[in-house]
Amino acid sequence: MNSSISSKDKSRILASLGKANKAFQQIYPGDKPDRQPVHTVYGGADLFKADTAQKMSNAALKTFTENAADFTEFARAIELPGHDKLPKKLSDQMKMEKRLDKLAASKSQQHLYKADPNWLAHATYNKVIQKLRTEALEDFRIDFEDGFGNRSWEEEDATAAQAAVEVAKGMKAKSLSPFIGIRIKPFTEDLKERGARTLDIFLTTLASKTGGKLPNNFVVMLPKVSIPEQISALVQLFEVIEANTKITRGALKMEMMVETTQATIGADGSNPLRRFVLASKGRMIATAFGTYDYTAANNITAKYQDMGHAVCDFAHMMMKVALGATGIWLSDGATNVMPIGPHRGAKLTPMQRAENKAVIHRNWKKAYDHTRHSLWKGLYQGWDLNPAQFPMRYAAVYSFFLESYDDAAARLKAFVERAARATLTSDVFDDAATGQGLLNYFLRGLNCGAISEEEALATGLSLAEIRTRSFLKILEGRRERR
Repeated sequence: MNSSISSKDKSRILASLGKANKAFQQIYPGDKPDRQPVHTVYGGADLFKADTAQKMSNAALKTFTENAADFTEFARAIELPGHDKLPKKLSDQMKMEKRLDKLAASKSQQHLYKADPNWLAHATYNKVIQKLRTEALEDFRIDFEDGFGNRSWEEEDATAAQAAVEVAKGMKAKSLSPFIGIRIKPFTEDLKERGARTLDIFLTTLASKTGGKLPNNFVVMLPKVSIPEQISALVQLFEVIEANTKITRGALKMEMMVETTQATIGADGSNPLRRFVLASKGRMIATAFGTYDYTAANNITAKYQDMGHAVCDFAHMMMKVALGATGIWLSDGATNVMPIGPHRGAKLTPMQRAENKAVIHRNWKKAYDHTRHSLWKGLYQGWDLNPAQFPMRYAAVYSFFLESYDDAAARLKAFVERAARATLTSDVFDDAATGQGLLNYFLRGLNCGAISEEEALATGLSLAEIRTRSFLKILEGRRERR
């Protein structure tokens, strides 16, 4: 073959390109393989106890069982596909449940939706109740900001110390949620002293109780970030605390909240989120969207401050394009309409109970729709504010993945088989983008527990291939083996 490029020129040019490519890969390594929680729950620091996770789990399960006696009632409450065709007579419900139980036991989830469309409601309900019984709370933030409010310095000092003591108790009892952290007050000019003091008291007290050990997946949330210097200040405080306690150097991690307009467009007209990440010196692991502060900052009136508002969609997309493939987790905000009935007490009339259930079902549906909208946008984590929201959170996540399982498994298997036989032509690269999207479905489905590892194998991929997180690497590996 004739060529015009000498080996020397080619080596020089490609070596220079290689340096740039490697620098790019350092910035954009792709998604982390670590488990990402599907929700974060915020609760006032004054209310936190070592057994908070178990109490919240019990409350969530109680709300669920009292207001969704079976899968048909729950499906109608959140309007799962086919809910309007589900039986209402108890005898018919029992027959259907028996049939679906038998169907689910006979095979993996593949093809079950096609075998019986009612399977989605049945599977979602059973997965939700199992989750609530085993690990209802995934991530908890001990809140010294909005959930705690502005109190006297003496009261916040005492609460910071007591919360740390409770965390230490929870570590010893193994009763904490899998992910946990604190949210301090923002580092704005008027609150920076208070935020720094609470951070210091909490971490110093915790370190003294645990010998410098931190809970698994511990993180500090900094709210209302508007300039990178606020993040730099938090990192410097981390460094001082680590130097003066037994906390391992570099162990303290942070996350930030995107809830000011300046966090999406900075003073120079650019998106500052990447600069915020750099200011953290590798300590930032996640960003979370603050729905109500952000909508207020955009002059949205209270009636229309909602997760579905267009200004929220804009901020979400700014977060995604700025931080995509960096390994930084993204989280959406919360629905502030609680699924809690207006009537309290043990001696309620049948009418009062019915009114309570109607409110709970209506607000489950609202939050379910918000969560599904977040998932549609590729935001796989959000906030919950009350255990009564947990059932809808898991229902939204599980149904989102389950309803696509048959199609995704068949399509990914076909893509892999076809691409493994093909050469690297342009059409295969086009397919690789779609293949990556299908692979992302399984990665996220596995992460949240909607599908099992065994069910992911229906794609024809091995677990080792799935864990590469790269469709192109899977294709290259198969071609090398051929």
